[in-house]
This record gives sequence, structure tokens and C-alpha cells, in this order.
Amino acid sequence: MEFQLQTNLLNLRASSPLVHNITNFVVMNYTANALLALGASPVMAHALEEVEDMVAIAGALVVNIGTLAPLWVEGMKLAMTAAANQHKPIVLDPVGAGATPYRNHVLTSLMEAARPTIIRGNGSEILALAGASIQTKGVDSTASSTDTIDAARALSKRFGAVVSVSGATDVIVSGERIAYVSNGVPLMTRVTGMGCSASAIAGAYAAIVQDPFEAAVSAAVTMGVCGELAFSNAKSPGSFQIAFLDSLAEITPAQLAEMAEVR
Repeated sequence: MEFQLQTNLLNLRASSPLVHNITNFVVMNYTANALLALGASPVMAHALEEVEDMVAIAGALVVNIGTLAPLWVEGMKLAMTAAANQHKPIVLDPVGAGATPYRNHVLTSLMEAARPTIIRGNGSEILALAGASIQTKGVDSTASSTDTIDAARALSKRFGAVVSVSGATDVIVSGERIAYVSNGVPLMTRVTGMGCSASAIAGAYAAIVQDPFEAAVSAAVTMGVCGELAFSNAKSPGSFQIAFLDSLAEITPAQLAEMAEVR
């Protein structure tokens, strides 16, 4: 499979798409900085009174259920419905799927409100979303990405969505299409907000790339390559966070394509 990684990054930076995020308190600042560093424009808006208006001016919607509250859930539903009606891409990050009955109920209601364009999560989250009975560890995965291929494919066919599973090797599934991205470093799992940033960056690419599968692959490669570049300069979690943002800002389209490990 051929992916236009250079062109996609160039187009993202040239258009600076507005990405509407309804995300969690833990990562809001870091996610916004990640989008800005890469070249997109973030907005964090969850109030019921404005989410539909914000969707109307955004290029994509990213919904992350990390820190739930009833009013936020209502805002997510409104925003997802508006995005679907306006044919705007929706990225759903099912943080902690399977951890609690409430979290599972929220995910069911969101996906009934509107079908996501891209579902991006870790192995345990994808298995739980597909209906598998698993033990979870809060928001951390207890399953590898490659163990979830059948579940990801079933989810993709059921909802007509691209399913992007993070792990040592990221697995991206769209119907019968499947891609594997082997970029990244283990230290990324020790920094809060990496997965949430990956979902936001998937939203940025989805806003400017017509094929959601291509957008999801571009996002996974960007995260992984920038993680490798950051690790070359920073070996501990604190300094790595800053180095990662710098890598998002400094990576060139040619460098992205050259370092990509995707098949």
C-alpha cells in the first residue's frame, strides 16, 4: 500500500485545520499543544450551548471520554450528531472502555447518536468496544494491538469506521484493508496524553485527507516517528514530553516518509 505521508503533512500545515476537541481534563493542555506544534488549530469546547456551532466551523470533531460527566456526555452527543449531519469526520477515543458499566453505557449511546469515522484506542479498549469480556486496568491496555485484529475488523464492518489500535505495532483496519505501523518507543506509554494526542492528530489529518484510512495511518506514523525523534534527545518522561512537542513542530515531510515503518 502506498501512503502519501509527505503530501498529507504538507497539506495539514498549509491548511491548519480547526479541530474541535471534547476531551478530558487530564490532557487538554497537552493535546492542544500537540495540535499546534504539528500545524493544526485546536479548540476545546464542551458547553451544550455552543458545541453545534463549533462543529459547524471545524474541520473535524474529536471526542475523548477520559473524564466523564453527564453534561459533557450530552455535549458529545450533540456535537457528534451535528458533525454527522454536516458530513464532518468524527474521531472517537473510547478511553477506559470496559472499565465500568457507566463508561460502556456512554460509549453505546454515543455510537447510537452518530457513527464515528475513526475509532482510535488501545487493545483492551477496542476489545471491550467490540463486546469482548476482558479485564481492564483502568485506562491502560492489558491486550496487545495484534491480538485485536478480528475485533477491530468486526467493529470496522459494523460501524463503517476505520479502527486504529495503538500498541508496540499500531494496527489500522478499514474493512478488509489493514496496515501495520511499527514506529514509536516504549517511553511513550509512560507519558500521559500520548494516546489522546494521537486521536487529536488523527482528527487533524481526517480534516484534510479524504480517505479516513489514509488519515489514520498518517496520524499513527506521525506519532511514532516523532516519538523516535524525541527519544533521541530525551530519555525520561518529563523531558520527553517537551521533546515530543518539538519533534511535531520540527519534523519535515521528507523525514516523516523516510522514517516511516508501515506495511
